[in-house]
Formats: sequence, C-alpha cells, structure tokens
Amino acid sequence: MPRLLKPRALRPGATLGIAAPAGPVDPDRLEAGCAMWRDAGFEVIHRDDVVSRRGYLAGDDDRRSAELAWLVGDPRIDAIVCARSGYGSPRILDRLDAVAFRSARKPLVGYSDITALLLWQRRRAGLVGFHGPMLERGADADPDAFAALVELLCGATPAPLRGRARGGGRAEGRLVGGNLVLVAASLGTPWEIDTRGAILLFEEVQERPYRIDRLMQQLASAGKLAALRGIGIGDVSTCSDERAPEPHALDVILEIASPLGVPVVSELPFGHVGRNRPWPLGARATIDGDVGEIRILEAGVTRGT
Repeated sequence: MPRLLKPRALRPGATLGIAAPAGPVDPDRLEAGCAMWRDAGFEVIHRDDVVSRRGYLAGDDDRRSAELAWLVGDPRIDAIVCARSGYGSPRILDRLDAVAFRSARKPLVGYSDITALLLWQRRRAGLVGFHGPMLERGADADPDAFAALVELLCGATPAPLRGRARGGGRAEGRLVGGNLVLVAASLGTPWEIDTRGAILLFEEVQERPYRIDRLMQQLASAGKLAALRGIGIGDVSTCSDERAPEPHALDVILEIASPLGVPVVSELPFGHVGRNRPWPLGARATIDGDVGEIRILEAGVTRGT
C-alpha cells in the first residue's frame, strides 16, 4: 500500500467537479446541491451527461469511469464531490488509474456506495478521502453538516464526533470504514480494507439485524475486527425487522464488538441521516469509549504544495 498522502486544501473560489459514479442523479437535487456550493463561494462544473440513466446506474460503466478520469485529470478542477450513492462504484474500480489520482491529489467526497471508491483510493492511491454529505439531498441538506464539510476541505481540523459511550477506554489509530455492506464487500479485492491499528467507523441503512450480524461475522472471520484499536458506530436506526423486533441492529453490533476489548462509541452523527458529519478516511484520531467521543487529531488536507 502506498505511503499515505493528503490531498490539497481548497482555496477561496476553488472549482468543484461533480461525479456520478453510482446511481442516477435527480436533476433538481443536482442543481440545488450545486447552488449550495456556489453560495459558499465555489465554482461548480459537471459534464452534461451527469444525469444519464441506465437502469439503476448513472449511465454505463464507460461513462461513469470516463467521468471520474476527466475530473481527476482536468487541471481546472480542485476537488471531486459525488452527487449521490445508490449502487455502481464497485463496477468501475478496476478501470481507474491510481497513479493519476495520487498525482492529482484532489479531495474526494462521498459516502454509502462511494465507500468502495474511498477504500480503493486509500489502498491503491494512498490518498486520504472524505466520508461526508453529497448533493443527493438537494435543498434538504443539513446546513451544519455542509458547513463542517467546507471547513474540513479548506484545512480545518474537524470538531470531535460525539456519541454514546459504550466503554473500553481510550485508543489512537487511523480512521477507516464507511458503509458496512461496502466495507465487507471489499474483502478479497485489491482494495480490501486494512484495519490494522485502525479505528473502524461504519454505518448502515435498511439492513435487517440478521444481515448486520452476517456482515460483522464476515469481518470477524477475516481477522478485520481483531486488528482494530476501536469501533465507532454511526446511524443504524433504520436497520430493524418488523417480523423480529429484537434484537435491533445496534444490539447485534454491540454483542460482537464488546468482547473485543477496544473502545466503542455508538450513535455517532454520520450516515444516512441529515446530520451526516464528515470525517477524513485515513486521518489519525483518538476514540474514548468511556466519554463517547472520537477526536480527529489532524486536518485531512494539506495547505500549500
């Protein structure tokens, strides 16, 4: 795995490129999201075919991979923000040029299905990425989460993520993770998640508790949980089953996480919720399971060259 490198911080008036590497994009939400970035003082550009649709994809694999290659290679573009998730990112990873991503050093923002792209970038290009809000919520985007993302991309050290303390003491490590399904799906690939000495942050939406159990067991069997320094659980509030109300997904996760003897914090403010606080994948952080806090120790970008 390449040595970890941070992308360049955004400057006032920087230009953002919008990517649609996964599901099809709603034109109205796209424009509302672009307007938010313009109102914040940035230029925004995207390809005309960003709203393409091919079933559950934002156009075919050729279109989506070519779009990312253009965004990475165009010197006018300073950062890449994904429009939405859905599904599709894993289909194009083997088409991407890790050397070009690393050379460009552009911040890349997304979550959910974009987890695959962030994990690929971390493992293959050695770049910090940003798990955070996209354009998919349009005018309904949470202003505080959006403001936190802007500050993070401009070089600020993120404010602590605070949740519910679940015990285990305190530890330090680099942040990894994202959407739980995509984290588990990375196993056995060239961009498999590396959890050695790391703090694993994850979230999930609308997966039944038994499926959450299966995903966690898969990570455990692959040795990914034993190597951890800590676990931070984002939003899993929709992961329930009316036919079997108990246990809830959070109960399942805690049952598996507690015996690991590492700090655990739950109900952190990120995931498929309006209050989707951004965090830099690859940055150093501390986790305090007795206080219920993850404190990020460094900016996810670097100023200057």
